[in-house]
Amino acid sequence: MASGALTLDHLKAGDLDPVSQTIAPGEILCLSGPSGSGKSRLLRAVADLDPHEGSVSIAGESQQELRGHSWRRAVMMVPADSAWWFETVGEHMPAPMTEALKQLGFDTEVSDWSIDRLSSGEKQRLALVRALAYQPRALLLDEPTANLDPDATRETEQWLCKMIREQSLPTLWVAHDREQIKRVADRHLHIEGTRLVESSGEKG
Repeated sequence: MASGALTLDHLKAGDLDPVSQTIAPGEILCLSGPSGSGKSRLLRAVADLDPHEGSVSIAGESQQELRGHSWRRAVMMVPADSAWWFETVGEHMPAPMTEALKQLGFDTEVSDWSIDRLSSGEKQRLALVRALAYQPRALLLDEPTANLDPDATRETEQWLCKMIREQSLPTLWVAHDREQIKRVADRHLHIEGTRLVESSGEKG
């Protein structure tokens, strides 16, 4: 399926005012705000995981046109705490991701690793690799580097931004670290009360 813009049209989730935004292919739109302000809920609405009003489309194809599982593979959400349901890492990968794993510091044996041996940071990085293995058309990232140390954060950011640009993925990225937002965001929306307010001059 071709990539294209991710469009939110009067999307209403929780207490937030309706959101209308278009995220271009390869663009990273960062979303920040206080705890409990509705950031994750908005992502879940885009992924069609929570009840909502309004509409969402990718490359002109609406959420309503696709079955739930097909939409969620197209508009791939990576939550802050990823779920793992098989015994080994490799069983979760729908396609080989050797180069991606290497770039994030994993050797070829990682596919045989038991999920039980993974640290929270390893799970977070592997969840990102797993998401890209499904060849999504857009990404929804909920604090994707929250459990990583500073070096791993920078390494993961650089790899992720490269993948987003190369694959032309419109990306909604929830972040709390202002310095990270400056490094990765093309645009930045901050939740103030029930409104999303655009911040300028974020790109560093």
